[in-house]
Amino acid sequence: MTAPPAAAQPHGPEGATGPAGTADAAGTADAPDPAEETASGGWSEADDDRTAETLAWLRAKRKTHRRQQGRDLAVLLYSVLLAVAGYGSGLAYHFLHGLSEGADYGGFGAGLTRGLPALFTGLGLLLFLVAARDALWRGPVVLPGPAVGWLLAQPVRRAAVLRPWFRLSAGLALLPGVFGGLAGAVALRVTGQAPLGSALLAVLPAALCLPLLATAVGMAVERRPERARDVRRWTAPAAALLAALAAQTALAGAGHRCRPLEWVELWSGPWGWAAQPVVRACGGAAPGWPAAAALLLAATAAAVAGAHREAAAVPTAQLRARSATATTVASVAWSLELRAAKLALLSAAGGDATRTVRLPPPRGRAARYLAVAWRDALTLLRAPGRVGRAVLWTAAAAAAAGLGADLGGERRPVGLVIGLVCGYLAVGALAESARVETDDLRRAAWSPYRLRSLMLQHGTVPALGGAVLGLLAAVPFAVRGAPVALLYLPLCAFPFTAAALYGACRGPARTQLMFLGGGSPVGSPGPLIYLAWYAAGPLVAVTVLAVTLSTAAPAGVAAATALLTAALGYAAARSADRLLR
Repeated sequence: MTAPPAAAQPHGPEGATGPAGTADAAGTADAPDPAEETASGGWSEADDDRTAETLAWLRAKRKTHRRQQGRDLAVLLYSVLLAVAGYGSGLAYHFLHGLSEGADYGGFGAGLTRGLPALFTGLGLLLFLVAARDALWRGPVVLPGPAVGWLLAQPVRRAAVLRPWFRLSAGLALLPGVFGGLAGAVALRVTGQAPLGSALLAVLPAALCLPLLATAVGMAVERRPERARDVRRWTAPAAALLAALAAQTALAGAGHRCRPLEWVELWSGPWGWAAQPVVRACGGAAPGWPAAAALLLAATAAAVAGAHREAAAVPTAQLRARSATATTVASVAWSLELRAAKLALLSAAGGDATRTVRLPPPRGRAARYLAVAWRDALTLLRAPGRVGRAVLWTAAAAAAAGLGADLGGERRPVGLVIGLVCGYLAVGALAESARVETDDLRRAAWSPYRLRSLMLQHGTVPALGGAVLGLLAAVPFAVRGAPVALLYLPLCAFPFTAAALYGACRGPARTQLMFLGGGSPVGSPGPLIYLAWYAAGPLVAVTVLAVTLSTAAPAGVAAATALLTAALGYAAARSADRLLR
């Protein structure tokens, strides 16, 4: 593919070519002022502007490619629609059939209305946090690699190239907002809190404004690289605040409200302004909701207009780095190398925040046996974000298990399984050192141990740390009359650690598993086989623990946990040996 002559060739006072050069030189109405010509030596920046010619040439060259992209998008949308219709029609029919029979969902409506201020505040904060974190590696303006490397080097206006990408990102951000607003309106209608028309009008400001504000936040972070440090610094406090808002939502739904705090949340920012029309539609107290809606619309218009102006001033270095990261993440994601995608994201976002911490090294004869555990403990102390994630996942696990136990019936095993999955994620956050060891096997050259022994020693810190977190999470259950939780929750940390070690030693993605099995009326089993291989460790651990905790006595739970830990540890050791081969 050759570059257009008008865009690829430099244009000086005598070398202007193409339609713009001849027309302007002939003395048309757009001819430059003679005084300006004299001051600049007969040349001005407007003479060198080839934006229209370059973009027209690109549109012509990309016509065939865009047609193929359109076909691929149509096939993808058709596949998604077919899957939704095939697997979601049954759930939709069951839901609508329950409505037609007068299923009572009104019991949830009062709790939902009470929790709206904290819920909207948490959702708004989460949306802005995700947008800010996304802007650390991508952001609203991400150009393809060829556009960054060639198009921006031509005499074209940056605004004409960059601002369409911002508009595209803002438009795409509205899609989940609109669908989320529709889901919220339906929830209000089903629970009997508001008619469907009133609910739609009430959620409309939030559905339209909050996604656009989040896009503007991402643009502010992408435009100014110095703000990336602030985003990383405030991520942990924001996560803690989200956990507090989730707890407040649950307490408010149960009837324990704090009116002054809710009033502060309703006027604390765009998230509260967006909540006030919904609170009013549900019959709550929001006397200033028209002013709140006006503030929300004005803030959104100002933020989007400012972000649209800033989109043209994103540094080229930022664009190159984001284009390279997005290309890497897309390529490894399509090849199902999710670990490589995560490492690329962490590298682009600056990784976890670190701090200088010293830990006395082990001495004496036991030093060689404690060296790996000492390094892992020191790594966790220097990267407290991992400990914070483990604490949050542990709290989520305890909350899910406790809620399932309170609801009882069919919801009890569901809450237990969700709690076990969150518990595995908590222990997995503490086992990052084992994954780093297998990302590049040359890192293990410092150790006098075989890789299998080294990987098993990497399980010491996550097992003990997970047991301590489990013990702390079991205290509320023991206070409420279930002291056996003081045994069950810490015990779960050991098979979860073995499962995390097995996942670390899993090796490259076996994409050939995606094509195993023949066709069937419900599709090929290949993707399910691949998922079973990829998540074999946590899948086995969660399944066995869920069955054991639901049926066995404490002695049986302890014995089953020990056997499960031994089996998964043996599988991890065998996988470590296969990695070397």
